[in-house]
Amino acid sequence: MRRSLILTAAIIGLAASSSAQADDLKIALIYGKTGPLEAYAKQTETGLKLGFEYATKGTMTLDGRKIVIITKDDQGKPDLAKAALAEAYQDDKADIAIGTTSSAAALAILPVAEENKKILIVEPAVADQITGEKWNRYIFRTARNSSQDAISNAVAIGKQGVTVATLAQDYAFGRDGVAAFKEALSKTGATLAAEEYAPTSTTDFTAVGQRLFDALKDKPGRKVIWVIWAGAGNPLAKLQDMDPKRYGIELSTGGNILPALAAYKGLPGMEGATYYFYDIPKNPVNDWLVAEHQKRFNAPPDFFTAGGFAAAMSVVAAVTKAKSTDTEKLITAMEGLEFDTPKGKMVFRKEDHQALQSMYHFKVKVDPNVAWAVLEPVRELKIEDMDVPIKNKR
Repeated sequence: MRRSLILTAAIIGLAASSSAQADDLKIALIYGKTGPLEAYAKQTETGLKLGFEYATKGTMTLDGRKIVIITKDDQGKPDLAKAALAEAYQDDKADIAIGTTSSAAALAILPVAEENKKILIVEPAVADQITGEKWNRYIFRTARNSSQDAISNAVAIGKQGVTVATLAQDYAFGRDGVAAFKEALSKTGATLAAEEYAPTSTTDFTAVGQRLFDALKDKPGRKVIWVIWAGAGNPLAKLQDMDPKRYGIELSTGGNILPALAAYKGLPGMEGATYYFYDIPKNPVNDWLVAEHQKRFNAPPDFFTAGGFAAAMSVVAAVTKAKSTDTEKLITAMEGLEFDTPKGKMVFRKEDHQALQSMYHFKVKVDPNVAWAVLEPVRELKIEDMDVPIKNKR
């Protein structure tokens, strides 16, 4: 008798604990915590946690439910990412998922969201295809896309009388980026003189640099080489070493994480456009993020910290509006949803669920007391300043 009472008590205890957990609002974060994009992934996680803290006023509860973040490392590998997301939805009963770091892994997990009929907020992967041809209705993205990067840079440097040549990596990231850049540049009155593509493993840019110089050197007016490059190689420094100034040629590229901005110190006065730099946006959300991050980590927040923060704020705004984590109610609430972020207002565009957002035209300033180049704001490129194309087949 006593044994059966103990067993009954144990079963009741188990039921109570599982029902308490069932009430939690579970958010799965799929990210490349180990692997080549580890720095980006860690920033996303930090930003996500801070974003939930800010948006819930420190309670970490939403709609009366405790927010629980379940993290899964996909190492930047598409197969691992697919398995991790399926596990999050099916075994962990995640209400909403956020991820992932690599664009290749993000593209692989889009169908998993559709199969499970659950929301996936893409952060920070940027490939256009995510909200383009590979998109489905369960996909929303707080991260900027390749087109937003390219268009903001074209708008920042493109004007009547400016001649531009481009250098990019010879694979989808580089070619897609240049295609979007060209399209936007054509609307600014600037002229495109040449396109050069180099293998991702390139370390010697002498020949390609000389071809770019030859394409620009005799052109009148302002002359710019725009570079789109990810990872190793550092073509900007190599091109700078070839002394483009002797031909009146400037270099330009987009923003980056703070460790990468250290290399920009060799390029004072360079202009481009960036997704985020901690000192540019002036709003209460960013003020809080910068102050808290500095206090806790003795460093300012970085590129992807802002992205993780924005993803958290989109979740809180969506669940608050839907008053539910039911997928269909969330989709209805999120299409056209405006929400605050460290960058100011973002809006999930109804047609493709891409977050429309500001970007920032910057000029590089060198401060000997700062380890990285300071990105001084020239102007905020607002949502209406950038004609970001809809690329899905909805």
